[in-house]
Amino acid sequence: MKDNLFRGLGVEVDIKRPDNFLKVKETLTRIGVASKKEKKLYQSCHILHKRDASGTSRYAILMFKELFVLDGKEANYDESDIPRRNAIARLLEEWDLLDIIDPNAAQDVAPIQTIKILSFKEKSEWTLVAKYKIGKKREVIKHE
Repeated sequence: MKDNLFRGLGVEVDIKRPDNFLKVKETLTRIGVASKKEKKLYQSCHILHKRDASGTSRYAILMFKELFVLDGKEANYDESDIPRRNAIARLLEEWDLLDIIDPNAAQDVAPIQTIKILSFKEKSEWTLVAKYKIGKKREVIKHE
């Protein structure tokens, strides 16, 4: 990793083709933790795009709790969160959507059975829940 753009959070990745960003973004909406009785899927990870000081595009796969930390909010990490993020990043790499820049950054992986992956066809049968919204405007508090 060249610098601390993502503040040491997430798994930095390289997008193989320009149109893969949207594919990864959509795919991540269908990967997470399921509540089978309610048919709800809670999205675990997001892809974050930032530009470094030189203007180069950089990407990372982050657990939604890591995004809260980047926003300066508190987040409670469960011992399964980071291995689940790593397993998801590895799956995206296996599916040839991205490359993990530092393979050592995603060493500890959760068993695949702990992650629910919906096929595109199943998507309409489930309620997809994102606990974090990228691009959501923060409330500005003015001090007088």
